[in-house]
Amino acid sequence: MILVTGGTGLVGAHLLYRLVLENKNVKAIYRTERKIENTKNVFATYTKDYIELFNKIEWAQADLIDVPALSEAFNGITHVYHCAAFVSFEPDKYQLLRKTNIEGTANIVNLSISNSITKLCYVSSIATLGNTLNNEIISEETNWNPEDDNSVYAITKYGAEMEVWRGTQEGLNSVVVNPGVILGAGIWHYGTGGLFKKASKGLKYYTAGTVGLVAVEDVISIMMKLMESTIINKRFVLVAENWTYKDFLQALAKSVNAKIPKKLAKSNLLSIGWRLDWLKHKLTGKRRQLTKHIAMSLTSEKQYNSEKIKTALNYKFKAVNETIDAIGKDYQK
Repeated sequence: MILVTGGTGLVGAHLLYRLVLENKNVKAIYRTERKIENTKNVFATYTKDYIELFNKIEWAQADLIDVPALSEAFNGITHVYHCAAFVSFEPDKYQLLRKTNIEGTANIVNLSISNSITKLCYVSSIATLGNTLNNEIISEETNWNPEDDNSVYAITKYGAEMEVWRGTQEGLNSVVVNPGVILGAGIWHYGTGGLFKKASKGLKYYTAGTVGLVAVEDVISIMMKLMESTIINKRFVLVAENWTYKDFLQALAKSVNAKIPKKLAKSNLLSIGWRLDWLKHKLTGKRRQLTKHIAMSLTSEKQYNSEKIKTALNYKFKAVNETIDAIGKDYQK
């Protein structure tokens, strides 16, 4: 049986659909009942008659730091897709990020070892890759630099990767994927789905940076192929195309028939913006919307190379513009 952590998130929910569609025996971990609606919504984007498929999932309620509950969930499991993570760039969420991303991954790794799991696939992020000089292309060989001004999210995802590599030293067969910004339909209130929602309301500004994009269908297809292959203990960058934020945000707007952003938000405007956002957070207690590291990423120009996975699996990524158009149509429905 296959275990999927983060079964109510974007990657986990789309992965569950593909697995049950292929008649795999699947168990998924969830934290709260209301989150399961996310998975139903994702299934509904694929087919109206999704209930029968959805009901094939065996659900197990557990938190990544709840070892007894996780231990129960591991009963009868042979393969694990570890998709669960806490995503935040808010500095005051650092301890929570550590517990979920690092301690939680350590628990998954330890239980995988103790239960003699055949193979583990861990969903990491391009945030764990190092930076290069002179805008050189970033790949799996670009080393993490702890001295860089890394975000709290990147630090904890890197720590989680270290737990997976530690597991490989203890005999656990693993593969790690490092996706860029993952585009997928069905969950519209946060993540990239939330970007389509914001675009539909109208975006005035774009930024000067670049972004690595990939369709969720590509991410899960590659994960499944890697798990079925003989490849072990390797990592792979998953970026279909590198776009400018201008092109990305304008394509989002077009996909939902909304007004196209035409004004450049310069770095000094973003610098003022994240400071005002910090002040608003301190005065009202509301969650941060624009942090220093988000502002930095919106203006940085990075290029990512996915040749390693293309060669390893003879894989061809979906065109990003087609993915955006398709998701935009799903959103409008």
